[in-house]
Amino acid sequence: MASSEPEPGSGESASGGSGHGKPPEPVPPGGPPPAQGPGPSSERPTVAAGGGPDEVAALKARLAALEAAAPPHKREHHRWRTSGAVVLIVIASLLSMLSVMAVWTANFVGDTDRYVQTVAPLATEPDVQDAITNRVTNVVLDQIDVDALVKQLSDTAAQQGVPENLSNLIGNLSGPIKSGLTDLISSTVHKVVTSDQFATIWVDANRLIHSTLDKALTGKGGGTVKLENNQVSIDLAPVIAKVKTQLVDSGLSVASKIPDVHTNFVIFSSKDVGKIRTYFRLLEIMGNWLPILTVIVAAGGVFLAVNRRRALIGAAIGIAIAMLLIGVALTIFRAYYLDHLPPGASQAAAGTVYDTLIRFMRASIRAIGAVAVVTAVGAFLIGPSKPAVAVRTACRRIIGSLRDALYSLGMKLGPVGPFVHRWKRWIGVVILLVGALILATWSYPTWAVVLWITFFVALGFAIREFLDTGPEGDRAAPPARTGGPPPATA
Repeated sequence: MASSEPEPGSGESASGGSGHGKPPEPVPPGGPPPAQGPGPSSERPTVAAGGGPDEVAALKARLAALEAAAPPHKREHHRWRTSGAVVLIVIASLLSMLSVMAVWTANFVGDTDRYVQTVAPLATEPDVQDAITNRVTNVVLDQIDVDALVKQLSDTAAQQGVPENLSNLIGNLSGPIKSGLTDLISSTVHKVVTSDQFATIWVDANRLIHSTLDKALTGKGGGTVKLENNQVSIDLAPVIAKVKTQLVDSGLSVASKIPDVHTNFVIFSSKDVGKIRTYFRLLEIMGNWLPILTVIVAAGGVFLAVNRRRALIGAAIGIAIAMLLIGVALTIFRAYYLDHLPPGASQAAAGTVYDTLIRFMRASIRAIGAVAVVTAVGAFLIGPSKPAVAVRTACRRIIGSLRDALYSLGMKLGPVGPFVHRWKRWIGVVILLVGALILATWSYPTWAVVLWITFFVALGFAIREFLDTGPEGDRAAPPARTGGPPPATA
């Protein structure tokens, strides 16, 4: 009877089951007989080849029923994992903001070369040069007694036999003489400040004073960099000494009487500088381990998530948003910094100083933001969404068309194709690891460096796809045409 014959696909084989090794009976030409009697297989929803929307809807309903029938403890477990992953990713995003500031602080204080590289451009900034020129000019003028100088000129003229009325006229020229002295001193100071020699003095001085910067920012003071009266300032005494020499050399002998003068060029001033000093020190201490902790927390959030690819996208987006927020915060703090300058300070010079000091922090923010965006895009493109599949399919078709065109010109890959096909996944892992290693060991990468590394990583994957000719290698490739009419098609 038909009901006594085993159904195709029922799980019985020639080597086991109730047949005890007996070969199955031939299937009638009309197909296998229908299954007799109820059984588990009769309850499974089936869809015929080319089934319509009804069959698809039935499958979706069945899938929803199976998901609803999942054990409650499993759903609760997934809920806890998702919540924990979200919390860890949010913490990592917040820590990434502190990490950027901590690394910048540690490099700014602990790395002399980095500090000098940061402040060296200030010597050639016009706004800073003008501010220093005005400051030094006023200090030098304060050390020259113009009235005494005019009296000396009048007495000298009288001793030389100059008529009394002319001698008295010289005594009334204190205003024009002071104006002339101001122009002379200002031009002399400006020549000193804009010279290559000043740029060298500026760099050398900052290299020497870097050892006292940590003391200044922790409130211990001392050295050329000072922190007092809620101000961070740099002593301009070396510049004044150079101007004094230049004035004497130009014939203004009275400048030789200028004593050693110490005046400060204010970098930062605020009533809250004590708090800032404390935070600065704290960030300096955290600079070494906080970035590592941030990476560990973010990795833990991704690992804990039920859907790790989506968690990776979420972590990358969170860090990108954090970088955007810290960039906005730096802009807001710039306005706060300029509003708390001492009276008479140049806002243009102060703004230039601020922008220079945080230049590398902004570069780090842009680089980390670029890495986060690239990571999010990459995680999205490997997903099952229709746009991601469309992008991958288009890339494969373009690369396949290029490979087919080169094959038609006689190119052969030999054993390379099967080798790449066999180890394709591991080759991709190596490409990603090499890119990550280059980025991790690059000293102070910028967003441009990140984009170039991303470009070469993408190029590596494209080459991998090009070399993957399948398990059969060149035999699976289209034969090269040597001329003549195209082959006939059926």
